[in-house]
Amino acid sequence: MQREKVIIVGGGTSGMAAASCLTKQSIPYIILEREDCSASMWKKYTYDRLHLHLVKRVCELPFFPFPNSYPNYVPRKLFVEYLETYEKHFDMKILYHRCVVLAEYDEAEQIWRVKAQNRSTGEVEEYGGRFLVVASGEDKPHVPRVEGLESFRGRAIHSTSYRNGKEYRDEHVLVVGSGNSGMEIALDLANFGAKPSIVARTPVHFLSRNMMNYGSLLLWYLSTETVEKLLAIVSRIVYGDLSKYGLPFPSEGPFTMKRKYGKFPVIDLGTIKKIKSGEIQVVPTEIESIRGNEVLFRGGKSFPFDSIIFCTGFKRTTQKWLKGGEDLLNEDGFPCSQNQWKGKNGLYCVGMGRAGFYGANAQAQNIANDIVSLDP
Repeated sequence: MQREKVIIVGGGTSGMAAASCLTKQSIPYIILEREDCSASMWKKYTYDRLHLHLVKRVCELPFFPFPNSYPNYVPRKLFVEYLETYEKHFDMKILYHRCVVLAEYDEAEQIWRVKAQNRSTGEVEEYGGRFLVVASGEDKPHVPRVEGLESFRGRAIHSTSYRNGKEYRDEHVLVVGSGNSGMEIALDLANFGAKPSIVARTPVHFLSRNMMNYGSLLLWYLSTETVEKLLAIVSRIVYGDLSKYGLPFPSEGPFTMKRKYGKFPVIDLGTIKKIKSGEIQVVPTEIESIRGNEVLFRGGKSFPFDSIIFCTGFKRTTQKWLKGGEDLLNEDGFPCSQNQWKGKNGLYCVGMGRAGFYGANAQAQNIANDIVSLDP
């Protein structure tokens, strides 16, 4: 068994934030990462045009600001460069190709025993640590079950496999999912000359970057209810009544929906204009089945498509390998209470509560401080 004071599971941005905070406190650790690189979601599974939706000052990781030369909304390429520099700067102790299969607390030895399969050799390795930090996040792309999907004659992919719309020119493409990824991929497809349609089953809020940033700032001074009412008024003035395009206005505010359902407001970068012009069609219902290239929707309508892109998010696998963490994470892999980051027996989580970079950074620093207080 390889022993270390702290074991971090997951080498994404949250795991990296935790590692830097531990380094600042001179606390030894190792990160177990199943991919062949850190921050694999950003480096391998995001589309080309992606930018950070919030200004850079609230997206930087602990103790390492973005360069002054970076634009206010950092593009994916520069963010990846920043993360690579971050990893080198803190000389992060990351073991790659390690897929955790079991983590449980040993009462007798008072350590966390972690078993991980080395994906390079196939061997199962064992690690022991006084503290365990779960930073694995949403790690499994989710494609919903659709009757007849296997019969689809075109290409059907998850958004993690989408890069840009070059190869979709002149195609009829169905984008399933109306969150930020779905709306931006539909926009990208339209810009490349494709004919996208987007499935929008549930109401979503549309905000511009400025609306989102000013709204976030106002939360420091005004109640959530007041800020949400202001944003709703401004959004309706800017975008008008979108219900006639198949996008009804939600009954709850954007921050309330984020807190209760994990549903983020859509940051509009030009999608609404394309919807209003007819370059992007909205299908305000669910897929019922697929027959060949024909997609049948609830209500009886059907349309042919050349490709389908599922922007349907991710599932968490934490509950499959973590034993004894029910006081911290529920069966879906989310904290049992809002902003919770500490469990029993030296168990922590970081970045698991959809609190963004700012929230994950705060949790990472709390964890390092707590470990110092428990085991100086």
